[in-house]
Amino acid sequence: MVKTQFNPGAPQLIEFPTHGESAIGYLAVAQMQQDIPFVVKRIFWTYFTPQSVIRGRHAHHATSMVLIAVHGRIEVQVEMLDGHKSNFLLDRPDHGVFLPPLTWHTMQYSHDAVQVVLTDTEYTSEDYIRSYEEFVGLRRI
Repeated sequence: MVKTQFNPGAPQLIEFPTHGESAIGYLAVAQMQQDIPFVVKRIFWTYFTPQSVIRGRHAHHATSMVLIAVHGRIEVQVEMLDGHKSNFLLDRPDHGVFLPPLTWHTMQYSHDAVQVVLTDTEYTSEDYIRSYEEFVGLRRI
């Protein structure tokens, strides 16, 4: 098992501890503030998203998230306020990607993908930055 060293200011892949074997199956574990770098206040999931649909297309002012593909494949593209871009492929249920606040992100799914998202805030529409131009404009502040 690889222990993830979190950089709370950068998107990064998380490898969750896994137990089991092929004969009996596997169990992946995520403990709050050990494997997940925050206290979870909200959980939601997406499923049956058509492959042609790109979701996300937003950032958050204050919310940190961990995205997990518990089934299928999710391609995650992120951009930080400084312009740095990264791509992540989530295709294993024992991996997730951590996204700090002010991370523009898009996601494209295999049709069979099931995504679970853990956040450190409750939902509020004011936390969303839905315009890419507004996001880029924050670079000048």
